[in-house]
Amino acid sequence: MYKAASWKPELIAYFNRQKYSLIFLALLTSSCSLTPHNNNLAKKALELPQQIGDWSQPSNKLTTQNNPAVYLNQLIASEQLNDLIAEALTANPSLQQTLLTLQIRQLEQQRTSGNRLPLIDAGIAGTRDEESDAVYSGSLTISWQADLWQKLADKSTAAARDVSAQRALYQSARDTLAAEVMKAWLGLIAQKHVIRIQQQRIHALQQNELFITQRYRNGLGNSEDLSSARSSISRARANLVEYQESLRQQKRSLQALSGRNKYETLNVTTHYPSVVLPLADLPEQTLKRRPDLQAAYLNIEAESLRSAAAYKDLLPSISFQAALLDSAASPGEALLSSPLWSLLGQLTAPLYQAGQLEATAEISDLSIATAYQGYRDTLLTAVTEVEDALGLEKALTQRQMHIEQALASSQNSLKQYQRSYRSGLASILELLIIEQNTYDLETERQNLIYLHLSNRINLGLALGLGVSE
Repeated sequence: MYKAASWKPELIAYFNRQKYSLIFLALLTSSCSLTPHNNNLAKKALELPQQIGDWSQPSNKLTTQNNPAVYLNQLIASEQLNDLIAEALTANPSLQQTLLTLQIRQLEQQRTSGNRLPLIDAGIAGTRDEESDAVYSGSLTISWQADLWQKLADKSTAAARDVSAQRALYQSARDTLAAEVMKAWLGLIAQKHVIRIQQQRIHALQQNELFITQRYRNGLGNSEDLSSARSSISRARANLVEYQESLRQQKRSLQALSGRNKYETLNVTTHYPSVVLPLADLPEQTLKRRPDLQAAYLNIEAESLRSAAAYKDLLPSISFQAALLDSAASPGEALLSSPLWSLLGQLTAPLYQAGQLEATAEISDLSIATAYQGYRDTLLTAVTEVEDALGLEKALTQRQMHIEQALASSQNSLKQYQRSYRSGLASILELLIIEQNTYDLETERQNLIYLHLSNRINLGLALGLGVSE
């Protein structure tokens, strides 16, 4: 009979080491499959702007009239407007909230990056019982988690992407605020023109009333004509009060944009400034300048990094801890006389957590898809804004030309009707109708001028023109 061989302790330890090595190797090879399913969406997002066709540029006649502007606030040359924009960028409360959010993101990045560094804790305690002197014990502990799978690095980089995205959103908020101030400033000028036209309308109606009253006293008119004239004057005066209050409201709105706490007199010029027509580059170049689109893309990258870190949470982790311990009769001697040291290395791996880590990883994977769809939505909005502004540039130019032609014809007709009424060949109702039509066309012309200039600001904002420092 053969005698059973006995296993030596050295051989058993060897097989245990081999077993743990095989387990660790299996976990290492399995990490290749623990990657997000949507990790290619960031690359796919970069390809979307390349699929957009060229913009429908305005005619050469329009584009050669002005020099191209590099910044949004260069579209209008006005020292008063530049002062208002600078004041708004400094004092607007909504913009300041966005800036504070950016500062919070920066501190969050600092906190996340700190997880990659060793942690040092120190402590001291004192005890004293009834039969002995006081004893003081001190401790110094250094702990550090090895970033074996670059999980902590992914989280830190994701936090950096969050900061960059918030910085882009802050820039977008600055640009939008500047555009709102510019359009509000133009709106004040437009409203002053509307008030001026309404005052001219009232003056013309008062002249008609005087003429009708004179004819009535001479027995050439009737009371119905006088009533119609006075009714038109009252209606025009009511509209004038509305326009004047609208001007005051627009001033208050502009002051709110500027961050002013109290109402102050704001004197604005009555002449429309020249607004440069922004030139549209190729779609890919134009969209790269838009900070909201930059922020949307950075969100995809941040979610991709967070998703990668979530999948890496399924892998084992290694941490180290070193500690110094000492006891002494005084606090000053603790940890300074003859401390005892200990060193601990620990390898941990998640085995069963009721599917929590897997669910977290899948949620983060879906967050990438959500950020990608958000990027697509922002891209479609950007393209629509550019195309709409370019289309309005053409349409408003044509509308303004037709309204000016109609206004010129109406002004000629008004002169003829005034002569016909004085000659008794036209009624007062016909004269009031042509007068109302003439002043309505003049008001519409001023409104089109404002819309045209305001649309150029919208176009500059849509093309990604930012505000100069």
